[in-house]
Amino acid sequence: MLKNLKICCEALQDKKAEDLTLLYFGETSPLTDCFVIATGMSDPHLKALRDNVEKSLKDNKVEIFAKDRYRPGGWLIIDAIEFVVHLFSREKRDHFALEDLWKDAARIDPESL
Repeated sequence: MLKNLKICCEALQDKKAEDLTLLYFGETSPLTDCFVIATGMSDPHLKALRDNVEKSLKDNKVEIFAKDRYRPGGWLIIDAIEFVVHLFSREKRDHFALEDLWKDAARIDPESL
């Protein structure tokens, strides 16, 4: 999983994602092991982030279980089974506050991958 997370994080950093956060759930969640949360500065930026993550994962043969179709709205999701990528506008990220909802989750420093 760490190798695939690194691929994802590098794809986000390549497109200048802001405030990259990794929440690790391990065995506490039946749905996924980790959330990757990042902020984009506009709807086109969010789409560019999503497209680059998708391309990088596919190029490295990482299965994408599901993704939403691009619709402007400030929140895009990619489900890569082991981890789920949440791409937010600043407004939507503040509103949904996933880091607060999952405050007991361990944090992984993206730079440590």
